[in-house]
Amino acid sequence: MTLTKNNEVILAKQFRPGPNEIILELPGGGTEKGETPEQAIERELLEETGYRGKVKLVTESLDCAYSTMRRKCFVATDCEKISEPQNTSSEICETVLLSLDKFRELLRSGKITDVEVGYLGLDYLGLL
Repeated sequence: MTLTKNNEVILAKQFRPGPNEIILELPGGGTEKGETPEQAIERELLEETGYRGKVKLVTESLDCAYSTMRRKCFVATDCEKISEPQNTSSEICETVLLSLDKFRELLRSGKITDVEVGYLGLDYLGLL
């Protein structure tokens, strides 16, 4: 979960081939060779949104009960825009800023991905 200095939630709006639609999601992604998880989330945040902030690990857990993949959940606070999103042929990103109230509304509606990460971030930051 990522917040600007004005407590706006930063989301990436991008096409995903699985559901075959444009969706809103929290910035994130995988670790590249030689990267720490913290470096990976900083890179993904910058690539997907153009923002940089203070990154902290919230928790690590299994991604789902059917996989051995582990998910590390981070929050990034005091984020500032320093560039435009770095679109690739497979990821066309648009940055979306939401108020905390609108973000909570979208979490409840299921209209964004990674709902559990959103709630973990809100809880960690004392914003539930």
